[in-house]
Amino acid sequence: MDLYWERMGQPWRTEPEIDTERQEYLARRRAIPPDIKQGIYPFKDIKLSRADIEWLLATHDNGRGPVDQYDESQRERRGLDLRSADLRQVNLSGLPLAHMRGGLNFDDRTQFPGLAEHEMASVHLEGATLSRAHLEQADLYKAHLEGANLYRTHLEEAYLKEARLEQSSLIRAQLKGTWLIRTHLEGANLKEAHLEGSSLREARLEGAVLREAFFDTSTNLRNITLGNEKFGFALLADVRWSGVNLAVVNWLQVKILGDDLIARHRKTSQGEKKEKAIRIEEYQAAARANRQLAAALRDQGMHEEANHFAYHAHILYRKVLWWERKPLSFFFAWFLYLLAGYGYRPERSVIAYLFVVGVFAFAYFGLSMALAGTHHLAWYEALVVSLTAFHGRGFFTEQFKPGDPQAIVAAVEAVVGLLIEISFIATFTQRFLGK
Repeated sequence: MDLYWERMGQPWRTEPEIDTERQEYLARRRAIPPDIKQGIYPFKDIKLSRADIEWLLATHDNGRGPVDQYDESQRERRGLDLRSADLRQVNLSGLPLAHMRGGLNFDDRTQFPGLAEHEMASVHLEGATLSRAHLEQADLYKAHLEGANLYRTHLEEAYLKEARLEQSSLIRAQLKGTWLIRTHLEGANLKEAHLEGSSLREARLEGAVLREAFFDTSTNLRNITLGNEKFGFALLADVRWSGVNLAVVNWLQVKILGDDLIARHRKTSQGEKKEKAIRIEEYQAAARANRQLAAALRDQGMHEEANHFAYHAHILYRKVLWWERKPLSFFFAWFLYLLAGYGYRPERSVIAYLFVVGVFAFAYFGLSMALAGTHHLAWYEALVVSLTAFHGRGFFTEQFKPGDPQAIVAAVEAVVGLLIEISFIATFTQRFLGK
C-alpha cells in the first residue's frame, strides 16, 4: 500500500482509501460553516481515524492537497479545520498537517473572548501519535495533547498557548519559534528538543525532562515554573543554555532539581532495586546538572542563585565518590563539607575553629590540674595556650617543656590547626577563584 501511495505522489499515506459512503459523509461535514458562538465546527465530536485524515488531506482545498510549509507560495494557505474533532489515540505519524486549525486563532479569540468558546474549539489529541508529523504554524490553542507522542514532530512557529501537554513525549521535537505561553508541560519529556526562539512564558514544567534541550538568547523563559514540592522538579542535565536569559526565572522556588530526586530514589520506576552503575550514572548526571546551571547563572551575574546549585553539585559528587568506593576522596570531601560546606557555609569554619580551640583549652586546663608539680593554668591562660598552639606558634616554656603531656597535646593541636587552615584556604580558593 505504501508503494502505491508513493507512486500517487502521496508518500505520507499508509491506509486504504475510505469507502464512498464515508467520503460523502466527511464531505458533508466539511461543508458545515463554523459558528464559534454556537460551538459548531465541521468535525465537532466526530471520531476520526487516520484513514479519514489522509483522505481529508488529499482532498483539502478543492483537491489542492495539504499545505507544503517549504513552498513559499503556500505560506498563507489554511490547513485542515479539525477544531473540536476527536482524534484520541489515533496514529497520525508523518502526516503533513502544517497550518492545521485545532483551536481559535488570535482574531477569533479577540472577537469571542469568552472562555467557553475557547474550550469548545479545542482539538482532542490525547494519546495520539504525531511522531515526525508536520505541524508547522498549526493553531493548537488550548489543544488537548496529554500523553501524546510528538517524537521529532515539526512544530516550528506553532501556536500552543495554554495547550495541555502533560506527560507527552516531545523528544527531539522541533519547537523553534513556537508559542508555548502558559502551556501545561508537567511531566513532559523534552529531551533534545529544539526550543530556540520559542516563548515559554509562564509555562508549567513541573517534573518535565529538559535534558539536552536547546535554548538560545531569543528563547523566553519569563516566569516559567520548573517545579514545586507537590508535582516535582524539572530535569536539567546537559541543557544547552546558550545565553538564554535566566534572570526572568524565579529560582527561589527551585529548591532542588529533578535530577537530584531521581538519583535519590533507591528503586526504579518498576520497583526494582537500582544497580550500582545506574546509581553512579544518576548521581553524576545530577551533579552535572547543578554545576552547569550554576555556571550559567554565574555568567549572568546571579551569584547567590548560582551558589545554591554549586553547593548541591558538591554534595551530589560526594555521593558519586561513595558509590565508586573511593574512601579517601570521599572522606576528604566529607571533611570539606563539615568544615566549610565547600566554601558556601563559612559559618561552619568559625564553629569548627571555636570547637577545636575550646576542646584543646579544656585539655590544657585539665592537665594542669591533674599533673602534680605543674603550674595550674587559669581558664584564660589555657585558652591563650590553645590559640597559640592552633596557629603553630609554639607553647610557653615557662609553663611546660617539650616532653610534657601539654607539649604533646600542643603538637597535636598544631597539626589539626594546620589541616583545618589548609582545607579552609583550599575550599575558599576553589569557590571564589573557580579553581
